[in-house]
Amino acid sequence: MPTTLIYETHATTLDNEQGIATGWLPGELSAAGRQEAVELGMRRQGVDVVFSSDLRRAVQTVELAGLEAPHFVDWRLRECNYGELNGRPRPELEPRRDRVDTPFPGGQSYREVVESTRSFLTDIRRLYDGAQVLLVAHSANRWALQHLLAEESLEELVAAPFDWQPGWIYGV
Repeated sequence: MPTTLIYETHATTLDNEQGIATGWLPGELSAAGRQEAVELGMRRQGVDVVFSSDLRRAVQTVELAGLEAPHFVDWRLRECNYGELNGRPRPELEPRRDRVDTPFPGGQSYREVVESTRSFLTDIRRLYDGAQVLLVAHSANRWALQHLLAEESLEELVAAPFDWQPGWIYGV
């Protein structure tokens, strides 16, 4: 039986509402985000295990979701490190396409996020065969999953707008 990976973005943060690119900064959920986290919990009851980024906004999302499954944090699920641009207005990070292989100043490239996500997936396949695994992380991780599991172009993914939906499901 294949492993089912359910990916959800962390809930809305104060930075999201203000157009700030949080990057590796912790971030804090907004009032709307706290409600979204509760809704995520209602949507995802019954998963076997939950993994999240170690950044505060992802951990807080899982905590407020109130799921009964064990929750583990994993640094490999962090957002892209924008380096000197962590915490800056989102338009300062555009265009993103040129950061697929070239790191942000003092940070990392999107390809590096793909490699961290690939390492995480290797462990999930080995340790959670047949399980329903919930992953709560960031937009860069979603692009990495689409690239690795759906074979979509990373360049096209990072250049396109991020369209939120209540989760994505993958077989791994």
